[in-house]
Amino acid sequence: MNPVELSIFSNRIEAVCDEMGAALRRAAFSPNIRDRLDYSCAVFDAEGELCAQAAHIPVHLGSMAFAMRGIVEGVDWQDGDMIILNDPYMGGTHLPDVTVVAPVFVDSDLLGFVANRAHHADIGAEQPGSMPLSSLLDEEGLVIRPQKLVEHHRIDQTRLNTLMASMRNPSESKGDFSAQIAANRRGRKRLLELIRQMGKARYLKALVALNDYAEQLSIASLKAIPDGEYRFSDVMDDDGRGHTDIEISTRITVKQGKADVDFDGTSRQVRGNVNCPVSVTAAAVFYVFRCLLPPQAPACAGSFRPISLAAAQGSLLNARYPAAVAAGNVETSTRIVDVALGALAQAIPEKIPAASHGSMNNLAMGSPGDTSGQAWDYYETIGGGMGASAKADGLDAVQTHMTNTLNTPIESLEMTFPVRIKRYGIRRGSGGLGAHTGGSGIVREFEFLQPANVTLLTERRSHAPWGLQGAGNAMSGRNLLNHKEVRSKDFLSLQAGDLLTVETAGGGGWGKATEVIE
Repeated sequence: MNPVELSIFSNRIEAVCDEMGAALRRAAFSPNIRDRLDYSCAVFDAEGELCAQAAHIPVHLGSMAFAMRGIVEGVDWQDGDMIILNDPYMGGTHLPDVTVVAPVFVDSDLLGFVANRAHHADIGAEQPGSMPLSSLLDEEGLVIRPQKLVEHHRIDQTRLNTLMASMRNPSESKGDFSAQIAANRRGRKRLLELIRQMGKARYLKALVALNDYAEQLSIASLKAIPDGEYRFSDVMDDDGRGHTDIEISTRITVKQGKADVDFDGTSRQVRGNVNCPVSVTAAAVFYVFRCLLPPQAPACAGSFRPISLAAAQGSLLNARYPAAVAAGNVETSTRIVDVALGALAQAIPEKIPAASHGSMNNLAMGSPGDTSGQAWDYYETIGGGMGASAKADGLDAVQTHMTNTLNTPIESLEMTFPVRIKRYGIRRGSGGLGAHTGGSGIVREFEFLQPANVTLLTERRSHAPWGLQGAGNAMSGRNLLNHKEVRSKDFLSLQAGDLLTVETAGGGGWGKATEVIE
C-alpha cells in the first residue's frame, strides 16, 4: 500500500474503536463509565493480535494487546457469539475491569475481533466499590472466567441474570453490561463495512502493512536510544497488609533497535493486593515505549515487536493465583512506569520527564448494607501533578500515565450519591522545584450525607515523586478523615457529617533551578 492509502486505512480502523467507545459511553448507566470514561475499545485480528485501539485507558489496552491471543485460542468461535471475562489470570487486569469480546466473520471466515473493557464499580465484592483491602482474589468480587454471554446474536438471559445476582445494584450493572454488548455490535457492524468495501484479501494485506510500518517506527525510535544497559529501582509505599517499601527493579537493555526489559530483583508477591498479573506489567512497559514513538505511529501489535519482557513468576509483577490484584492494576502499574522512565532517563535525559504524582488515588465507597433496597456503589480515581520535563513545567491537577479517565463532575456525583463535595481545587506548591517546576496535585474533600463504607487505595504517601537532573522532589500525598491523617490504604466506616480529604502528590521538578532549557 502506498503511504496515503495506509494512512487512510489506519484512521478508518481506529475510527471503528472510537465509535465503539462513543456507543458504550452513551448507553452506559453508571457515572463510572458514562462520566469518567473508564473504558477502552480495540480491534484485533483472527489470531488475537492488536490491529487498532482508541485513545482510551493505557492499562486496559496494553494488557489486552498482551493477553488477547491466549483468550481467543481457547474458544470455539461462532458468528454472533460474545464472551465475557474478568479473570486477571486469564487475560484480565483486576475484577472490576470486565471484557466483552465478539468475533467478526465474513463469508464464514473469521477475520478478527472487536473488544471492549469497562470498569464496574460493583463486581460483587463484600465492600462497596469492589476495591477492598484484599489478600486473595476471591475476596475482590465475582471471578468471571471466559464464557459465552451472547450466542447466535441472542443474549443468554439466564447467564446474565446469574451474574447480576452477585451485584448490589443489579439494574445499573445490567445496563452497563448491555452497553458493552451494544458497543461490540456497533464495532462489528463498522468493521464488516470496512472489510466488505476493501475486500478480504486487501483488508488482510493492509493489516500486514500497518504492523510492518509500526514495527519500523518502533525500531527507529529504539535506535535513537544509545545502546546500553540501564537500571533503576523504586518502591511501593505498602500493600495495606503490613509490607512496606516493596521494591520494583528493572534492567533495560537497548541494542540495535531492540529493548529487553527485565524486572529481576523485584520483590516477591505480597499478602496485600498490589500484585500484578503479567498482562498489567506488559501494559505499563508498552505504554512507556509507546510514548517514545512519533504521533503518527499506529496503535497496533507491530509497535511492540521489538520489545521483550521478563518478570519472574511469583514476583510482584507476575503474581501466581490466587494472589489479590485489585491495586496492582491501578497503583503498581503506575510505579512500573516510574521505574521504566527512571531507567531510560539515564540514556535519553532530555526526553524523559520527572516522576508524576504516581498514584490513581483510588476511592471506593458505598452504602454499608442493602437493608433499604437502596444500595449504592461509587468509584473514582483522582489526578495529581505531572512531572516536569526538559521543555516545560508539569501540568497541574491531571490524570497521568496509566489512567486516562476524566473526573466525575461534582454535579453528577452529588445528584447520584449521598455525598457533597466541600472542596475541589489545586494543591498549590506541591510540585517539585527546578529549572522547570512539577505540576501541583489536587485537594478533594467529601462530606458524607449518609453512613458509608470507604476504601482508600493510594500511593506516594511515604515516598515522594522524584525530580530529575538535580531538581527537587514533589510533596507526598495525604489522606485525612475529619482532618486527622489516615493510612494510604485503609478501610473506613463513616457516619453522616464525616469529612474525607484526599490531597494528592505533585510532580517532580526537572533540572537545577539555575539551568533553563530553551
